[in-house]
Amino acid sequence: MRDKTSKKEGLFSLPRWRGEEIWYPKHAPPADAVMLTIVTMLAIFGSIMVFSASFAYAEARYENGYYFIERQIIWLVLGYLVLFLCGKLTLKFYWSIAPLSYAITIILLVIVLVMGQIGNGAQRWIAIGPITIQPSEIAKTTMVLMLSRYFETYKDKVQDTQNRKNTLIWGTLLPFCMIGGICLLVMLQKHLSGIIILGAIGILVIYLSGAGLRYLGYCCGAAGVGVTALALFTDYTKRRITIWLNPEEYPLEGGWQTLQGMMAIGHGGFFGLGLGESKLKYSYVSEPANDMIFTIVCEELGFLGALFVVILFSLFIWRGFHIALKHPSGFARLVVLGITVKVAIQVLLNIAVVTNTIPNTGISLPFFSYGGSSLIMLMAEMGIICSISRTSTIEQ
Repeated sequence: MRDKTSKKEGLFSLPRWRGEEIWYPKHAPPADAVMLTIVTMLAIFGSIMVFSASFAYAEARYENGYYFIERQIIWLVLGYLVLFLCGKLTLKFYWSIAPLSYAITIILLVIVLVMGQIGNGAQRWIAIGPITIQPSEIAKTTMVLMLSRYFETYKDKVQDTQNRKNTLIWGTLLPFCMIGGICLLVMLQKHLSGIIILGAIGILVIYLSGAGLRYLGYCCGAAGVGVTALALFTDYTKRRITIWLNPEEYPLEGGWQTLQGMMAIGHGGFFGLGLGESKLKYSYVSEPANDMIFTIVCEELGFLGALFVVILFSLFIWRGFHIALKHPSGFARLVVLGITVKVAIQVLLNIAVVTNTIPNTGISLPFFSYGGSSLIMLMAEMGIICSISRTSTIEQ
């Protein structure tokens, strides 16, 4: 039976709201306290590590050791305001804005290619005064919303196991086109890690929707061949793979970050050197407060600190799945699962990169890596989860 969010509305129906359909009333159930606690612990721990990891670099570059943490705290406060706002918006609102948000994302990705800001050899950002926006980050959320609405709208066709044509077209090909459109635009930005993350999120949402596995497997195989070809026949990615396989042979041409990061991990041992006592953050580990912040966690807090981070993220993933599976709406379940999976993928890939398990692709660690727009987008996603938890059947 179709839930109320999708009743009498097609995939591209325009928003039609009454006031009570946008905001939860004051007497509405509260957001899930367990999830809020986990998110707060991650945000506080992450901010402490941003300060510890960035102090030396900020002192050397800006003559102000508090440069990064001051800005991170501002972004975090704004992020919590966004979380609170998104947590007050109803499921009906998110259902209604899914197509519009997806369309706006496509437009932003095109704008980046035309007039985006260039940084580190890539054109991935839109500058609005002192603020920079990375549309590929926004795409991760809007794609989840759009796919979730799509699968709830056409779930009868998607899950029609008696009709192979429906399963192929509605369950696999059409959603793959939605994913592929965004991935193509991100590919033109030379953003391989973005393609991998977006593709993985999309494929997992398709799988979680109940679509047929046979055709999904075929499409995944084709997508895998495409990404592999992109990696092997593009000079930018070929060089990264070469450095990944032999980082010690390219210490000053790309292998430095990997080598110093692994040295920091080993330097921390089991118990670590102590909070703030990292030695390799002093101009050895590149981007110590950004993509490589997990190596500083390992050096200062050791294996135990790294394990604590992994446990926190594991609790987040568990609670996200718990909230999703307790909700009666198929749309809500897929949204929460998609956001949870997105965070899980980024954590897994970030740790894999800093340990040189996979080539260095520049993936941030959620809640820990320094950044404004990415943190606010992450907190917006947490607000969406909290909003959906209000109408879940979990006992508060």
